[in-house]
Amino acid sequence: MRLFSGTTWDQPPKCDRCGLLETECQCPAHLKSLLPPDKQTAKVTVEKRKKGKLVTVVRGLAPTESDLPALLTKLQTSCGAGGSVQADAIEIQGDHAERVRDLLRTIGYRVG
Repeated sequence: MRLFSGTTWDQPPKCDRCGLLETECQCPAHLKSLLPPDKQTAKVTVEKRKKGKLVTVVRGLAPTESDLPALLTKLQTSCGAGGSVQADAIEIQGDHAERVRDLLRTIGYRVG
């Protein structure tokens, strides 16, 4: 029971991720229990692929306890490049290691 349940000051609980009431929230259950960024360490590297293409790779984030697709979107927007989510890594096309490190630090991730 909430503190002001049944009174005019009653504010029903809202989802931390989408901001909707918990009864109306459509977020998958596994996204509601995300690990905070300050508890995760991201490792950023640049790898060479076929035909000499460079790819910035972010590893070390918990795939089941992180919202990797949302993080990928932020990184793509910041870098102005394409990318994808692999099994346990995020890949951004091109050499954007410094920009990715800076953005991850501002979000709150530890970068190693």
